[in-house]
Amino acid sequence: MSEETESKRVRGTGWKHVYDTLRNEILALTLQPGQLLDEMTLAERFDMSRSPVREALIRLAGEELVVTLSNRSTIVAPIEVASFPKYVEALDVAQRMNTRLAAALRTEADLKIIARRQKEFEAAVKTGQHLRMSEANKQFHMAIANAGKNAYLASFYERLLNQGQRMLHLHFEYLERTNDGYLLTDEHDLMLEAIRAKNVDLADELAHAHTRQFQDNFIAFLRENYTTDVSFGSLAAAQ
Repeated sequence: MSEETESKRVRGTGWKHVYDTLRNEILALTLQPGQLLDEMTLAERFDMSRSPVREALIRLAGEELVVTLSNRSTIVAPIEVASFPKYVEALDVAQRMNTRLAAALRTEADLKIIARRQKEFEAAVKTGQHLRMSEANKQFHMAIANAGKNAYLASFYERLLNQGQRMLHLHFEYLERTNDGYLLTDEHDLMLEAIRAKNVDLADELAHAHTRQFQDNFIAFLRENYTTDVSFGSLAAAQ
């Protein structure tokens, strides 16, 4: 039985079912950036009225996963390659600050949560399922942010992690193809140990290196797969 057929059988779950399904498909790149999301077609697919579909799209727009155009059509949000340097610059600052704070302020209870999230990420990596990996990756980094005890920085960081999940999938694909997948778990292990040791400077250094690794591999993926030569910024100044 196809996924689409199964979805049509689900009744009474309202906008949440539509939202969860579309969100997963967008993050997994099953729905491609720029793809049209027609309300009528989606209502037929989910065997629902247009109201819950519209509510789901509004919530996805709030997460910047879909965009409503001037003609009121809705599309999957493009991945803005040109803005990637600015994105990764913000990610670097947020990642470093939250990791530094975690190293300085973490409790034993925080360490247990971070370690558990790391084990969950390792298990997700073994499945090779990129959606599970990106969700587990976000939970690991948010456990670190929560250990830093600054809700404002943690909220900003979570928004950036959400925005970067689709790019992270391409990053995962690149690491798997180049047999560098071990970096995914090794770098997390090192960050955890620096936080455990309350080594603030090392935690900062590792968080920066983690962002730089993501940046370098994402750019390498783009250069392998696209012919247009795009100039990217560098994190060198942030070192």
